[in-house]
Amino acid sequence: MLPPLPPVAPVSAEIRLAYVLRHFWQAYESAPITTTIGHASQQPQVEAADCAGHFFAGRAPYPAAPSWREWQGRKLPFFFDPHPSRPLLELLPDKRARINFDLISAAFYLLSGWQEFFSDERDRHDRFPYVASVQHRYGFVTVPVVNYYFDILKTAVEHATGQSLMPRRWAAGAPFATFVTHDIDELRSAWKVPAKAALQRRDWLGFGQQIWRHLTQPDAWDNLEIVHKTVTGYGAKSTFFMLPEHKKASNGTPNADYAMPMVRKRVTELARNGSELAVHGSIGTATNPQQLQQQRAQLPGTVAGVRFHYLGWEPRITPTMLDSQLFKYDTTLGFAEHFGFRNSYCRPFHPFDFTRRLACTFLEIPLNVMDATLHHPNYLQLAPDEILPALMPMFQEIERFGGVCTLLWHNDHFDPANATTGPRQFAELMQYLRSRNTAFVNGQDVVEWWVSG
Repeated sequence: MLPPLPPVAPVSAEIRLAYVLRHFWQAYESAPITTTIGHASQQPQVEAADCAGHFFAGRAPYPAAPSWREWQGRKLPFFFDPHPSRPLLELLPDKRARINFDLISAAFYLLSGWQEFFSDERDRHDRFPYVASVQHRYGFVTVPVVNYYFDILKTAVEHATGQSLMPRRWAAGAPFATFVTHDIDELRSAWKVPAKAALQRRDWLGFGQQIWRHLTQPDAWDNLEIVHKTVTGYGAKSTFFMLPEHKKASNGTPNADYAMPMVRKRVTELARNGSELAVHGSIGTATNPQQLQQQRAQLPGTVAGVRFHYLGWEPRITPTMLDSQLFKYDTTLGFAEHFGFRNSYCRPFHPFDFTRRLACTFLEIPLNVMDATLHHPNYLQLAPDEILPALMPMFQEIERFGGVCTLLWHNDHFDPANATTGPRQFAELMQYLRSRNTAFVNGQDVVEWWVSG
């Protein structure tokens, strides 16, 4: 059930400015923090138009439709832009610059997740649905619009300071990072699909053979060590999100088909061999801190990260809850229905807590692409040879802005029987990303990189 909107005070221009600039400066090396940036009324060196009016004092989930303008050869949506005939950016004498749309408000709106918090739209899994988003409405889910906004601001700051701003680099000077993750939902269920098919065909012998294999042989999805070996073969790291709840949710949605005590020794060994372990919070834990903490405790060692099963996320509760749980990072925020940028940003960021009107302490590492999104009958239904071409423009955007490509490939998709989003398609993606000299990282690496900036 959708929780009611809590009492929320207006988000002032000062709060929006501080939140946006915190992320802007974090994106560049040795940023000259003496530059003044703000709305025109503050008379800063770099001024952005103040066009939001009373929007952030209200509760409307969506602003007026954006204008569409070109920046660096890319057609982009510009929210809070009432005068689209004016140039986007004016570089003025005396080291001053004027941005003729409300860049601060537009960046805050997208990055903070305002639309999710104030919208009452939820799908059958209690998630904010892609079809309700401005990314879907205006068709820009695969474009990191906030990064482009920051590029405009960067150009203005460079004019005001006479200094070049260089994007922060990753380990060994890599242009961008790739975060390879696996949600471990099922280890013992590979036999079910062929068994069900045999049963429907009345193939009693085939059905019996599947049951016999299930009882006497390892399951094809019981492959944690194979996943680890496959990923390390690319010089990459795996982060395994283990699901500690094996009972179905109250609404009948399945959780894990295994119990954590059965795999504890194995995942401990994976961690010893360089993989990262994180918690895959079961259905309902996105709003239940006690249950999430109990599940976190079932994993060995220190657990820094979380991703919720079925990408569960309630914007009116989850951010505040995660702060209270002292997680270092979350990586839930992607749309199940489409690859891309749920908050229109390709770098890590701190979600905004609307109840406290400040940035959360945990880091969000946005989820960009999930295997099921690519071929599931409810989602994109891409053919195997369409996957890499479809994703390459998104990968190129991440590389352009030095972001993180977060890839979710479930362990069951490493099954050789999967010819649609299986080992071959994973190999194609990894070979492409490696060819672009990405830095392969885990969640803790991203947190340490962020803190060091």
